[in-house]
Amino acid sequence: MALTDLGWEQAKGLAGFLENRGIERIVSSPFVRARESVVPLARRLGLEIEIDGRLAERCVGDWGVDWEVDEARALAEFGRTFEDLDLRFPGGESSREAMDRAIGAVGDALWGDVPVVMASHGNLTALMWKYYDRSVGFAHWRALTNPDVLLLTFEGGKPTFERIWEG
Repeated sequence: MALTDLGWEQAKGLAGFLENRGIERIVSSPFVRARESVVPLARRLGLEIEIDGRLAERCVGDWGVDWEVDEARALAEFGRTFEDLDLRFPGGESSREAMDRAIGAVGDALWGDVPVVMASHGNLTALMWKYYDRSVGFAHWRALTNPDVLLLTFEGGKPTFERIWEG
């Protein structure tokens, strides 16, 4: 699914916000909306967007609940995946599996020790955050906005996530 007109406006605003932060690489999920979200930034900085399939949104699978019919129950079922990282619905991947692939992408992106923008999706972003801070859970995922920017830094080897933009 492509960005809406509002999404493109937000992407342009995000590019302006990130333009002077010394970004040297942009890595994105292969999904269209994630890629399009960083196109204005890539153009401003003259950078190519590198695609990493490990940043694709998590496939939750069939949890037996229809969002449109019973949103409360769907959210409750989805919320369980933040408590039981190994819970896997039929046809999907567990939170731990998704987290592991995402953290692999983060590790590879940080290997060059330069500022990197990574474009992904809400659930996967929350799971990356949870990897570094075990207190992160369902409520943190629910509080994410579109777009949202979390800054990951390491001071003395200790990782810190800071929310620096809310769409």
